[in-house]
Amino acid sequence: MKRRDFLKTTAGAGLAAGAVLSLGGYGKLWSSTNPLLKYDMIALMGGEPDAMFDLGIQELGGMGAFVQKGQKVLVKPNIGWDVTPELAANTNPLLVKRIIEHCFKAGAKEVYVFDHTCDNWVNCYKTSGIEKAAKSTGAKVVPGNSESYYHEIAIPGGVKLKSAKVHELLLETDVFINVPILKDHDSTRMTCCLKNMMGVIWDRQYWHANNLNQCIADYALFEKKPVLNVVDCYNVMVKHGPQGVSKEDLVQMKSQIIASDWVAADAAAAKMLGVPTERIEYISIAHKMGLGNMKLDTLNIKRIKM
Repeated sequence: MKRRDFLKTTAGAGLAAGAVLSLGGYGKLWSSTNPLLKYDMIALMGGEPDAMFDLGIQELGGMGAFVQKGQKVLVKPNIGWDVTPELAANTNPLLVKRIIEHCFKAGAKEVYVFDHTCDNWVNCYKTSGIEKAAKSTGAKVVPGNSESYYHEIAIPGGVKLKSAKVHELLLETDVFINVPILKDHDSTRMTCCLKNMMGVIWDRQYWHANNLNQCIADYALFEKKPVLNVVDCYNVMVKHGPQGVSKEDLVQMKSQIIASDWVAADAAAAKMLGVPTERIEYISIAHKMGLGNMKLDTLNIKRIKM
């Protein structure tokens, strides 16, 4: 769908150029991996991060479709950079907080938050606002800065990535919720759901040296996948990613994507970024490997304008 056509059919016509949630005009049903879900994807715009999640998770079927009483949950945002929330290099702390609150409401026994950061982890956790937001809910914030936290797992069927050292929390928790922020990226053009997994592994230099896009897709073969992906598209870094330089790098989209299929969520995010899905190499690779569905016209998508 061309942007001008989307603007004619969607209430979000006031968005700036490049900030269009072009998810309209798609087909009917695609078989969801979770039979409890009402839709394959929820795409929202026009609200605050926490309010959009409240409505989105309700429309999807509620957090109880993903988290059961007594379970341990890992919520994995992007906390990679020592910058404030206003610069949108990290996941919005309001969104992280609200997701955790829904997990506890659904009966979670414990909720953990961590990231293998690029900048100093102590500074990243603090400056991003995520540590404070998570702890205010009763969640446990754990470091990811030591190789001792990571354990080697096999990647059966991986083309370039045959194994990886994965943070123990990913292996030990019952439920994994992926909460990336949509951004431009200098290596892969975009970072979102699939690429956010570089924050759960230790040996990411190997990925960079051995076909990064293939490694990103290969990792998705690992059996411990997120049950839910919540993409922060409130303020989107459209250039100079992944760290950014200033607020001039951002477009305020006030949007959010919620889906169980991370390939589908990344495909929708690419459209928001204004990039043809085929140009994000790891999305196409993951789709061809059967790791998700990038064909948005086959999905049952609920679009909400707040």
